[in-house]
Amino acid sequence: MNSTIKKSMLKSLSVGLGFMLLSGFNHATAQVVDKGWKQLFNGKDINNFEHVGPGKHYVEDGTIRSHGGMGLLYWKGGKLSNCTIKVVYQMQKSNSNSGVFIRIPLEPREPWMPVFYGYEVQIDNHPETSNEDDYHVTGTLYSLTKPLAKPGKPGPEWNTMEITLDGPRTIVYVNGEKVTDYKEGDPTPERKFDFEPYHGIRPNAGWFGLQNHGDDDIVYFKEVAVKPLKKK
Repeated sequence: MNSTIKKSMLKSLSVGLGFMLLSGFNHATAQVVDKGWKQLFNGKDINNFEHVGPGKHYVEDGTIRSHGGMGLLYWKGGKLSNCTIKVVYQMQKSNSNSGVFIRIPLEPREPWMPVFYGYEVQIDNHPETSNEDDYHVTGTLYSLTKPLAKPGKPGPEWNTMEITLDGPRTIVYVNGEKVTDYKEGDPTPERKFDFEPYHGIRPNAGWFGLQNHGDDDIVYFKEVAVKPLKKK
């Protein structure tokens, strides 16, 4: 075997090993990134959830699709606290209205108790179309907090929302940008509309669910997951 061929073979072997190592590293990294997340939606059915109120949610092409409303699809697994909830969603139109409800004090039996006594992490990039202000934009605690950023993407792009429940503190990131950082007892604006939540302290642990807002507001959820916070 001449030296030219040997050098060529060694170079190919080196490149191949490097690619394998890099691929293995990327795979391991992906596993680390996903480690700790509990998937609440399996992409096939919503047997772990219960729907209350008008309208419905159902599985379509591996996503949870909203229809009609106003109703709520809540997770039947019990109250959540000291965790991060991840929701990956897509608006059917350029803009649609929905929300992720958290800190609901009692298991829902109808859709309005969660509205008045829980928190809605809003999904709506253009609240002005409903004569509402920035306190009602994507990633805020509906009507209670002013957004630190407005990173919501229009449909049909996918959005990732991460909601951290850290004791009495609620932190919301949308597409990697912090939108809300609220602690129970922080000042909030006056209640403007009768469909807004009542003011008051919410529990550290509560039920959570996904809203179906109405016939014109179709939203798809392809991932719903939860991860406990690391103990301090």
